[in-house]
Amino acid sequence: MRPTAGDPARLPQRAALSIFLAVIGLLPLALPNRYYLNVMVFAGIHALLTIGLNLVMGYTGQISLGHAAFYGLGAYGSGVLTAKYGLDPWVAMLAALALSLVVALVIAMPSLHLEGYYLGMATLGFGIILHILFVELGWLTGGPSGLVGIPELSVLGIGLNTDLRYYYLVWTVVGVVVLFSFNLVESRVGRALRAIQGDETAATLVGINTWMAKVRIFVTAAGIASIAGSLYAHYVTFLSPSSFGFGFSIELVVMVIVGGMRSIWGSLFGALLLTVLPEYLRALKDYDILVYGLVVISVVMFVPSGMAGTLEQRLTRRRLATRLRAAASARP
Repeated sequence: MRPTAGDPARLPQRAALSIFLAVIGLLPLALPNRYYLNVMVFAGIHALLTIGLNLVMGYTGQISLGHAAFYGLGAYGSGVLTAKYGLDPWVAMLAALALSLVVALVIAMPSLHLEGYYLGMATLGFGIILHILFVELGWLTGGPSGLVGIPELSVLGIGLNTDLRYYYLVWTVVGVVVLFSFNLVESRVGRALRAIQGDETAATLVGINTWMAKVRIFVTAAGIASIAGSLYAHYVTFLSPSSFGFGFSIELVVMVIVGGMRSIWGSLFGALLLTVLPEYLRALKDYDILVYGLVVISVVMFVPSGMAGTLEQRLTRRRLATRLRAAASARP
Protein backbone atom coordinates (compact mmCIF):
# COMPACT_ATOMS: atom_id res chain seq x y z
CA MET A 1 0.00 0.00 0.00
CA ARG A 2 1.31 3.44 -0.91
CA PRO A 3 2.11 5.67 2.09
CA THR A 4 -0.10 8.71 2.44
CA ALA A 5 0.62 12.14 3.83
CA GLY A 6 -0.89 11.11 7.12
CA ASP A 7 0.86 7.77 7.37
CA PRO A 8 1.99 7.29 11.00
CA ALA A 9 5.23 5.72 9.75
CA ARG A 10 6.26 9.12 8.42
CA LEU A 11 5.47 11.09 11.56
CA PRO A 12 8.63 10.20 13.56
CA GLN A 13 10.86 11.18 10.63
CA ARG A 14 9.08 14.46 10.11
CA ALA A 15 9.18 15.20 13.84
CA ALA A 16 12.89 14.37 13.91
CA LEU A 17 13.46 16.61 10.88
CA SER A 18 11.59 19.46 12.57
CA ILE A 19 13.73 19.08 15.70
CA PHE A 20 16.92 18.87 13.63
CA LEU A 21 16.08 22.02 11.66
CA ALA A 22 15.15 23.83 14.89
CA VAL A 23 18.59 22.96 16.30
CA ILE A 24 20.21 24.14 13.07
CA GLY A 25 18.23 27.37 13.27
CA LEU A 26 19.43 28.08 16.82
CA LEU A 27 22.98 26.85 16.29
CA PRO A 28 24.43 30.26 15.26
CA LEU A 29 23.65 31.52 18.77
CA ALA A 30 26.01 28.90 20.22
CA LEU A 31 28.86 29.18 17.73
CA PRO A 32 31.86 31.07 19.14
CA ASN A 33 32.71 33.06 16.01
CA ARG A 34 32.05 33.65 12.31
CA TYR A 35 34.59 31.03 11.23
CA TYR A 36 32.47 28.15 12.52
CA LEU A 37 29.44 29.59 10.77
CA ASN A 38 31.44 29.44 7.54
CA VAL A 39 32.26 25.77 8.21
CA MET A 40 28.57 25.01 8.75
CA VAL A 41 27.69 26.62 5.42
CA PHE A 42 30.08 24.19 3.71
CA ALA A 43 28.65 21.34 5.79
CA GLY A 44 25.20 22.16 4.41
CA ILE A 45 26.50 22.20 0.84
CA HIS A 46 28.24 18.85 1.41
CA ALA A 47 25.02 17.46 2.90
CA LEU A 48 23.19 18.23 -0.35
CA LEU A 49 25.87 16.39 -2.30
CA THR A 50 25.88 13.32 -0.06
CA ILE A 51 22.08 13.05 -0.06
CA GLY A 52 22.05 12.89 -3.85
CA LEU A 53 24.96 10.45 -3.97
CA ASN A 54 23.33 8.23 -1.36
CA LEU A 55 20.19 8.00 -3.50
CA VAL A 56 22.36 6.57 -6.28
CA MET A 57 24.72 4.39 -4.22
CA GLY A 58 22.62 3.44 -1.23
CA TYR A 59 19.18 2.98 -2.75
CA THR A 60 20.06 1.53 -6.16
CA GLY A 61 23.48 0.07 -5.43
CA GLN A 62 25.18 1.95 -8.29
CA ILE A 63 28.80 3.05 -7.99
CA SER A 64 29.38 6.69 -8.92
CA LEU A 65 32.90 8.12 -8.78
CA GLY A 66 32.21 11.32 -10.69
CA HIS A 67 29.64 13.08 -8.54
CA ALA A 68 31.89 16.12 -8.11
CA ALA A 69 31.59 16.71 -11.86
CA PHE A 70 27.90 17.67 -11.55
CA TYR A 71 28.80 19.83 -8.55
CA GLY A 72 31.34 21.61 -10.75
CA LEU A 73 28.91 21.83 -13.67
CA GLY A 74 26.37 23.63 -11.47
CA ALA A 75 29.04 25.91 -10.03
CA TYR A 76 30.66 26.83 -13.34
CA GLY A 77 27.33 27.05 -15.15
CA SER A 78 26.02 29.56 -12.63
CA GLY A 79 29.36 31.33 -12.26
CA VAL A 80 30.06 31.78 -15.96
CA LEU A 81 26.55 32.98 -16.79
CA THR A 82 26.68 35.65 -14.09
CA ALA A 83 30.35 36.71 -14.20
CA LYS A 84 30.80 36.57 -17.99
CA TYR A 85 27.34 37.33 -19.34
CA GLY A 86 25.68 39.33 -16.54
CA LEU A 87 22.72 36.99 -16.09
CA ASP A 88 20.64 37.25 -12.91
CA PRO A 89 22.06 34.73 -10.39
CA TRP A 90 18.74 32.96 -9.78
CA VAL A 91 18.11 32.62 -13.52
CA ALA A 92 21.69 31.39 -13.93
CA MET A 93 21.13 28.74 -11.24
CA LEU A 94 18.07 27.46 -13.11
CA ALA A 95 20.01 27.43 -16.40
CA ALA A 96 22.90 25.55 -14.75
CA LEU A 97 20.39 23.08 -13.28
CA ALA A 98 18.84 22.49 -16.70
CA LEU A 99 22.29 21.97 -18.22
CA SER A 100 23.25 19.50 -15.50
CA LEU A 101 20.05 17.52 -15.95
CA VAL A 102 20.58 17.25 -19.71
CA VAL A 103 24.24 16.22 -19.32
CA ALA A 104 23.30 13.69 -16.61
CA LEU A 105 20.65 12.19 -18.89
CA VAL A 106 23.12 11.91 -21.78
CA ILE A 107 25.68 10.22 -19.50
CA ALA A 108 23.18 7.99 -17.71
CA MET A 109 21.41 6.50 -20.72
CA PRO A 110 24.41 4.51 -21.99
CA SER A 111 26.46 4.14 -18.80
CA LEU A 112 23.68 2.77 -16.59
CA HIS A 113 23.52 -0.33 -18.75
CA LEU A 114 26.82 -1.10 -17.03
CA GLU A 115 27.13 -2.51 -13.51
CA GLY A 116 29.60 -2.58 -10.64
CA TYR A 117 33.17 -1.52 -11.31
CA TYR A 118 32.42 -0.86 -14.99
CA LEU A 119 29.89 1.78 -14.04
CA GLY A 120 32.36 3.21 -11.53
CA MET A 121 34.99 3.54 -14.25
CA ALA A 122 32.50 5.19 -16.62
CA THR A 123 31.50 7.83 -14.06
CA LEU A 124 35.15 8.30 -13.11
CA GLY A 125 36.02 8.92 -16.75
CA PHE A 126 33.24 11.47 -17.08
CA GLY A 127 34.45 13.30 -13.98
CA ILE A 128 38.03 13.43 -15.25
CA ILE A 129 36.94 14.69 -18.68
CA LEU A 130 34.83 17.46 -17.19
CA HIS A 131 37.65 18.47 -14.84
CA ILE A 132 40.01 18.72 -17.84
CA LEU A 133 37.47 20.95 -19.61
CA PHE A 134 37.29 23.23 -16.55
CA VAL A 135 41.06 23.62 -16.78
CA GLU A 136 41.52 23.89 -20.54
CA LEU A 137 38.60 26.20 -21.40
CA GLY A 138 40.41 29.13 -19.82
CA TRP A 139 38.65 31.74 -22.00
CA LEU A 140 35.37 30.65 -20.40
CA THR A 141 36.17 29.17 -16.98
CA GLY A 142 39.33 31.08 -16.09
CA GLY A 143 41.36 27.88 -16.31
CA PRO A 144 43.82 27.06 -13.51
CA SER A 145 43.81 30.72 -12.40
CA GLY A 146 40.13 30.45 -11.54
CA LEU A 147 36.93 32.32 -12.33
CA VAL A 148 36.44 35.60 -10.46
CA GLY A 149 33.73 38.25 -10.29
CA ILE A 150 30.82 35.94 -9.42
CA PRO A 151 28.09 38.05 -7.79
CA GLU A 152 26.46 37.25 -4.46
CA LEU A 153 22.84 36.21 -4.19
CA SER A 154 20.05 38.49 -2.99
CA VAL A 155 16.41 37.91 -2.08
CA LEU A 156 13.84 40.70 -2.49
CA GLY A 157 16.66 43.22 -2.68
CA ILE A 158 18.32 41.91 0.49
CA GLY A 159 21.88 40.79 -0.22
CA LEU A 160 22.91 37.41 1.16
CA ASN A 161 26.33 38.87 1.79
CA THR A 162 26.89 37.62 5.32
CA ASP A 163 27.69 34.15 6.58
CA LEU A 164 24.59 34.16 8.78
CA ARG A 165 22.20 34.95 5.94
CA TYR A 166 23.80 32.41 3.65
CA TYR A 167 23.79 29.83 6.42
CA TYR A 168 20.02 30.05 6.68
CA LEU A 169 19.61 29.92 2.90
CA VAL A 170 21.76 26.80 2.54
CA TRP A 171 20.14 24.92 5.41
CA THR A 172 16.66 25.86 4.21
CA VAL A 173 17.54 24.23 0.89
CA VAL A 174 18.90 21.22 2.79
CA GLY A 175 15.62 20.93 4.70
CA VAL A 176 13.60 20.98 1.46
CA VAL A 177 15.86 18.37 -0.17
CA VAL A 178 15.73 16.11 2.91
CA LEU A 179 11.92 16.27 2.96
CA PHE A 180 11.83 15.55 -0.78
CA SER A 181 14.19 12.60 -0.29
CA PHE A 182 12.12 11.15 2.57
CA ASN A 183 8.99 11.30 0.40
CA LEU A 184 10.88 9.78 -2.52
CA VAL A 185 12.33 6.77 -0.69
CA GLU A 186 9.00 6.05 1.06
CA SER A 187 7.03 6.19 -2.19
CA ARG A 188 6.47 3.53 -4.83
CA VAL A 189 9.59 4.82 -6.60
CA GLY A 190 11.65 4.34 -3.43
CA ARG A 191 10.43 0.77 -3.00
CA ALA A 192 11.40 0.07 -6.60
CA LEU A 193 14.88 1.49 -5.97
CA ARG A 194 15.35 -0.72 -2.90
CA ALA A 195 14.21 -3.72 -4.92
CA ILE A 196 16.85 -2.92 -7.55
CA GLN A 197 19.51 -2.60 -4.86
CA GLY A 198 18.49 -5.95 -3.35
CA ASP A 199 18.24 -8.00 -6.55
CA GLU A 200 17.97 -6.29 -9.93
CA THR A 201 16.98 -9.50 -11.73
CA ALA A 202 14.11 -10.15 -9.32
CA ALA A 203 13.02 -6.51 -9.62
CA THR A 204 12.88 -6.88 -13.40
CA LEU A 205 10.82 -10.07 -13.11
CA VAL A 206 8.15 -8.31 -11.03
CA GLY A 207 7.74 -5.64 -13.69
CA ILE A 208 10.07 -2.84 -12.61
CA ASN A 209 11.83 -1.00 -15.43
CA THR A 210 15.16 -1.07 -13.64
CA TRP A 211 17.14 0.85 -16.25
CA MET A 212 14.68 3.75 -16.35
CA ALA A 213 14.48 3.85 -12.55
CA LYS A 214 18.28 4.07 -12.32
CA VAL A 215 18.40 6.80 -14.97
CA ARG A 216 15.79 8.87 -13.13
CA ILE A 217 17.54 8.68 -9.77
CA PHE A 218 20.93 9.40 -11.36
CA VAL A 219 19.52 12.53 -13.02
CA THR A 220 17.82 13.55 -9.76
CA ALA A 221 21.11 13.24 -7.85
CA ALA A 222 22.88 15.29 -10.54
CA GLY A 223 20.26 18.01 -10.17
CA ILE A 224 20.77 18.18 -6.40
CA ALA A 225 24.55 18.36 -6.95
CA SER A 226 24.06 21.20 -9.45
CA ILE A 227 22.06 23.21 -6.91
CA ALA A 228 24.82 22.64 -4.35
CA GLY A 229 27.39 23.82 -6.90
CA SER A 230 25.49 27.02 -7.64
CA LEU A 231 25.15 27.76 -3.93
CA TYR A 232 28.89 27.21 -3.54
CA ALA A 233 29.74 29.50 -6.47
CA HIS A 234 27.70 32.43 -5.19
CA TYR A 235 29.04 31.98 -1.68
CA VAL A 236 32.77 31.91 -2.37
CA THR A 237 32.43 34.11 -5.54
CA PHE A 238 35.52 32.38 -6.97
CA LEU A 239 35.91 29.03 -8.68
CA SER A 240 38.95 26.83 -9.23
CA PRO A 241 38.98 23.46 -11.04
CA SER A 242 40.76 21.85 -8.09
CA SER A 243 37.53 22.03 -6.06
CA PHE A 244 35.77 19.60 -8.40
CA GLY A 245 38.32 16.87 -9.01
CA PHE A 246 38.37 13.12 -8.47
CA GLY A 247 39.64 13.54 -4.91
CA PHE A 248 36.50 15.38 -3.87
CA SER A 249 34.30 12.68 -5.44
CA ILE A 250 36.06 10.15 -3.21
CA GLU A 251 35.49 12.39 -0.16
CA LEU A 252 31.77 12.37 -0.93
CA VAL A 253 31.75 8.58 -1.20
CA VAL A 254 33.47 8.38 2.20
CA MET A 255 30.86 10.72 3.71
CA VAL A 256 28.09 8.45 2.45
CA ILE A 257 29.77 5.29 3.79
CA VAL A 258 30.62 6.78 7.18
CA GLY A 259 27.17 8.27 7.64
CA GLY A 260 25.33 5.19 6.46
CA MET A 261 24.21 3.79 3.13
CA ARG A 262 20.47 3.77 2.43
CA SER A 263 19.93 6.45 5.05
CA ILE A 264 19.09 10.11 4.42
CA TRP A 265 20.04 10.85 8.02
CA GLY A 266 23.32 9.09 7.36
CA SER A 267 24.03 11.55 4.55
CA LEU A 268 23.52 14.45 6.94
CA PHE A 269 25.63 12.95 9.73
CA GLY A 270 28.44 11.89 7.38
CA ALA A 271 28.63 15.34 5.79
CA LEU A 272 28.57 17.11 9.15
CA LEU A 273 31.18 14.85 10.74
CA LEU A 274 33.68 14.87 7.88
CA THR A 275 33.31 18.60 7.27
CA VAL A 276 33.57 19.70 10.89
CA LEU A 277 36.11 17.10 12.11
CA PRO A 278 39.09 18.37 10.03
CA GLU A 279 38.62 21.84 11.50
CA TYR A 280 39.10 20.50 15.03
CA LEU A 281 42.09 18.42 13.94
CA ARG A 282 44.05 21.42 12.66
CA ALA A 283 45.60 21.79 16.11
CA LEU A 284 47.40 18.48 15.53
CA LYS A 285 49.23 20.06 12.57
CA ASP A 286 51.11 17.31 10.67
CA TYR A 287 49.18 14.52 12.38
CA ASP A 288 45.67 15.72 11.50
CA ILE A 289 45.38 13.60 8.35
CA LEU A 290 46.54 10.52 10.32
CA VAL A 291 43.85 10.97 12.98
CA TYR A 292 41.26 11.72 10.30
CA GLY A 293 42.16 8.49 8.51
CA LEU A 294 42.00 6.48 11.74
CA VAL A 295 38.52 7.85 12.50
CA VAL A 296 37.25 6.92 9.04
CA ILE A 297 38.84 3.45 9.13
CA SER A 298 37.45 2.79 12.63
CA VAL A 299 33.93 3.68 11.53
CA VAL A 300 34.17 1.47 8.44
CA MET A 301 35.61 -1.47 10.43
CA PHE A 302 33.52 -1.35 13.60
CA VAL A 303 30.34 0.37 12.37
CA PRO A 304 30.00 -1.05 8.85
CA SER A 305 26.41 0.16 8.50
CA GLY A 306 27.53 3.73 9.18
CA MET A 307 26.55 5.91 12.11
CA ALA A 308 22.92 6.41 11.18
CA GLY A 309 22.52 2.86 9.88
CA THR A 310 23.79 1.36 13.14
CA LEU A 311 21.57 3.66 15.21
CA GLU A 312 18.51 2.75 13.13
CA GLN A 313 19.27 -0.97 13.54
CA ARG A 314 19.54 -0.63 17.32
CA LEU A 315 16.31 1.35 17.51
CA THR A 316 14.56 -1.26 15.36
CA ARG A 317 15.80 -4.10 17.59
CA ARG A 318 14.70 -2.20 20.69
CA ARG A 319 11.22 -1.59 19.27
CA LEU A 320 10.95 -5.25 18.30
CA ALA A 321 12.02 -6.38 21.78
CA THR A 322 9.46 -4.04 23.36
CA ARG A 323 6.70 -5.44 21.16
CA LEU A 324 7.70 -9.02 21.98
CA ARG A 325 7.65 -8.30 25.71
CA ALA A 326 4.26 -6.61 25.40
CA ALA A 327 2.89 -9.58 23.44
CA ALA A 328 4.28 -12.03 25.98
CA SER A 329 2.79 -10.13 28.93
CA ALA A 330 -0.61 -9.98 27.18
CA ARG A 331 -0.81 -13.78 26.93
CA PRO A 332 -3.07 -15.47 29.53
